[in-house]
Amino acid sequence: MDKIIMKNLSFYGYHGAMSEENILGQKFFMDINLYVDLKNAGLTDDVKDTVHYGEAYNLVKAIVENKNFKLIEALAEDIASNMLTTFPLVKEIEVTIKKPEAPVPGIFDYFGVAIRRKKR
Repeated sequence: MDKIIMKNLSFYGYHGAMSEENILGQKFFMDINLYVDLKNAGLTDDVKDTVHYGEAYNLVKAIVENKNFKLIEALAEDIASNMLTTFPLVKEIEVTIKKPEAPVPGIFDYFGVAIRRKKR
């Protein structure tokens, strides 16, 4: 299956199990792969035969910046569900969320989750 790659998207959101995270917010980085048959788009050279990644980006941005979740697992599920529903050509999605400022004492690049969901 072909894929549309959305790499290292960056947003500021208010997600976390600790109340401070919901008040102060923090940065989140995401990688999203949309699994789509791109053959027709390659043959027709027409955006209607693919997923407009600008529109996909705007959907992710709206979810991350306007909703609040305690868990990044729930944020990932919401993104995956909405993308599969909104874009009929998307057959499968992989969402990776990285939380580089997690309130954990220690030295690390980030904590994160990755999920993969298929259209039913």
